[in-house]
Amino acid sequence: MNRKVRVRFAPSPTGPLHIGGVRTALYNYLFAKQNGGDFIFRIEDTDSTRFVPGAEEYIIESFKWLGIKFDEGVGIGGKYGPYRQSERKDIYKKYVDQLLDEGKAYIAFDTPEELDTKRAEIENFQYDASTRMQMRNSLTMAAEEVEKLIADGTQYVVRFKIEPGIDVHVNDIIRGDVSINSSILDDKVLFKSADQLPTYHLANIVDDHLMEVSHVIRGEEWLPSSPLHVLLYEAFGWKDTMPEFAHLPLLLKPVGNGKLSKRDGDKLGFPVFPLEWHDPKSGEVSSGYREKGYLPQAVINFLALLGWNPGTDQEILSMKELIEQFNLGKCSKNGARFDYNKGIWFNQQYLLMLSPMEWTPEFDKVLKENNISCTLEKEAKVVELMRQKVIEYVDGQGNKKKRNISFVRDLWPLCKFFFVAPQYDMEDKFVKKNWKAGTYQEMDELVGVLSAIDDFTVDCLKEMVEGWVEARGFKPWNAWRVCLVGTGQGPDMYELAAFLGKEETLSRMENALKVLGDIKE
Repeated sequence: MNRKVRVRFAPSPTGPLHIGGVRTALYNYLFAKQNGGDFIFRIEDTDSTRFVPGAEEYIIESFKWLGIKFDEGVGIGGKYGPYRQSERKDIYKKYVDQLLDEGKAYIAFDTPEELDTKRAEIENFQYDASTRMQMRNSLTMAAEEVEKLIADGTQYVVRFKIEPGIDVHVNDIIRGDVSINSSILDDKVLFKSADQLPTYHLANIVDDHLMEVSHVIRGEEWLPSSPLHVLLYEAFGWKDTMPEFAHLPLLLKPVGNGKLSKRDGDKLGFPVFPLEWHDPKSGEVSSGYREKGYLPQAVINFLALLGWNPGTDQEILSMKELIEQFNLGKCSKNGARFDYNKGIWFNQQYLLMLSPMEWTPEFDKVLKENNISCTLEKEAKVVELMRQKVIEYVDGQGNKKKRNISFVRDLWPLCKFFFVAPQYDMEDKFVKKNWKAGTYQEMDELVGVLSAIDDFTVDCLKEMVEGWVEARGFKPWNAWRVCLVGTGQGPDMYELAAFLGKEETLSRMENALKVLGDIKE
């Protein structure tokens, strides 16, 4: 196809943006940028009954956070606007009338009750060539009757008249030639008089044509509708400008069969939406990747490799590298298992790429939530000392596990002692093992050594304490950790003491001596 690449992402404002939709948008973006093309943002809001307040704003904010930028569309503008389908009513009506005038569509007056009756009469009923002549439509009614019903304000729909027995071919970049016989297709509703709006099927085709969309990259779930779209292009005489199709593999549940759903996230404890969503109807709050502490670049990298890979062992790919290496032809035909643990791993990798100071905006929020006030420089020092540590956690199935720090918020349980003096517990395994007979005297002596140090830096502490250790033959490290931390965690002891400072270090040691006391043989 020798024309400029133009792709689009066209969500409906019916709720939060699913992570599968984010992946679809990402693949469109990568393809457009790789080919020097345009990425269009369109809002498909023709189904007024499903509109959810705030959904459009949520979608826009999601892409802003993710760093996926559109070249034209809603909120941006462009010469093909408007880009919100509810604002294009007059445009669509022209094409509805064209199909009616050419006998490629017809008007149907069947009520919901009449359709339900027919479904009860005919097993697996669908409105098509085999049943349309039994229904109340302009094919079975006199023209005068049709005109009168319309004049009287009777509600109707316009259906596409599909001829049976035709093999419809969809040339898919990922799946090759997909052929479906038109006999299995129903006469889809293209327009509803109730709100004077087209359905997705018509509006989608008209917009893609008028906006010169060259490629339609969307989820596998839309594959059954693609033959209808091919027939519509042909019905309008637009076959030569028909876009190329690419249907992406489904995102599958982490466990079991079927596609990824919100229920899976709720059950296993991971988000399925990019941002936290507050349902305006139910009041339900659903978690989001942003609020869970994920970095947008980690989410992008994670999603990019769900259903596509560069053909190498490389897993960490910047947006620039993704744009350079992305290839629709290398997308899998099979569904991609949503391994949320891999998403956590990606976040950990991207966190480690940040400098300690780059952790502090989020870390500072965590500290303030715990009523801790600290300089950013000290916060960065804590990050530097602790970001390679391992945490214990409970997974979505209630199992105790361990992993590296993967979110800034993981730091707090591991570093509370930097900011809050410990409460000593003799039942703690580490304390019980390391506070024994003779420990009191060793720590009391160490207090004297530390009291004599004026330059409380790592190098000076190390020189003085190790000189004392060598002279006395003590191994005070675990007992000293008990004093300063209260249990068996934390960084290098010299680093910790230097961070706490002389006054706080001595205060904690003296308190430990007082609380834990002298244990006799």
